[in-house]
Amino acid sequence: MKVLVSTASKYGSTSEIAEEIANTLRQALSERGRLSGDRGAVVDVRPAEEVASVEDYDAVVLGSAVYAGHWLESARELAERHAEALSERPTWLFSSGPIGEPPKPEEDPVDVARILEATKARDHRVFAGKLDKSSLRFAEKAIMVAVRAPEGDFRAWGEIRTWAESIADTLAREGAV
Repeated sequence: MKVLVSTASKYGSTSEIAEEIANTLRQALSERGRLSGDRGAVVDVRPAEEVASVEDYDAVVLGSAVYAGHWLESARELAERHAEALSERPTWLFSSGPIGEPPKPEEDPVDVARILEATKARDHRVFAGKLDKSSLRFAEKAIMVAVRAPEGDFRAWGEIRTWAESIADTLAREGAV
């Protein structure tokens, strides 16, 4: 089994989530594969802008950082360009963006309805993000100050790993492993 984990990340925080998802999938699929006599899975992690095709993959996890309620362009373009192929294989989506405790924005932090419909993704999860104001450009800093965005790392690694394990369970249950 071959799984692609692909993301669009502006400052690297979402890419770190993708790496954690991939590592969890590798381990979980390997464990489930040993139980069924399979040798495990190959899990590739690639930036969305570098994905030319999804045809070689049996399953896909696609994610993006969220800014102003929208995915980054490279993730949206990948989903649009490969919507038919994504709809033909198990696909999951995730977004990274809300920050703070409680996360802000609280309601509808991202609009992925068209992407969900086009790809026939099985699930979409929103994970809290990370904000390091020192890495932002001047205009972005001004916006963060205006909306009083809290600085810090709000990513819930246990929640991310649990979600990735549920993907492995689904793939194993469907006989992909």
